Amino acid sequence: MIKEININDRKAAEQVLGVQLPAYKIEADIIGFPDLPPLKDTANTLQLTGETFLGYFTGEILCGVISIKQEKGVLDIHRLIVHPEYFRMGIAQKLLNFIERMPMIEKLIVTTGSKNTPAVNFYLKNGFKELDKKEINEALTITAFEKIL
Repeated sequence: MIKEININDRKAAEQVLGVQLPAYKIEADIIGFPDLPPLKDTANTLQLTGETFLGYFTGEILCGVISIKQEKGVLDIHRLIVHPEYFRMGIAQKLLNFIERMPMIEKLIVTTGSKNTPAVNFYLKNGFKELDKKEINEALTITAFEKIL
């Protein structure tokens, strides 16, 4: 089941962190950049993001999270994360499908590490088009994608 997470609730923020840290650790390993900013998040920093968090739950267990910001028909995906224990179960796809059905959305945008092949392939498979690549530093390049709905 997918439902909104009250990120201002400390326990909920800690649950999100419990998915985020292991998920981004895998991404950091894939792209060879152990200093990914999401690995430095705390429950407090998540509460300050201004993002809307939606979770995929199996019973009471939070398995995946998508966080978004919406402005004037554009939905910006800030995180799409699945706990590694739940990889390859279609959870990321279900979360993406859920936000695509939100009203008043004309376009989705997202960025990911350019070397994160599983994420890049996921977005391309789902109809996103590559817009730009930006070198953050010599070890990290990110790719921006968009999808017109």
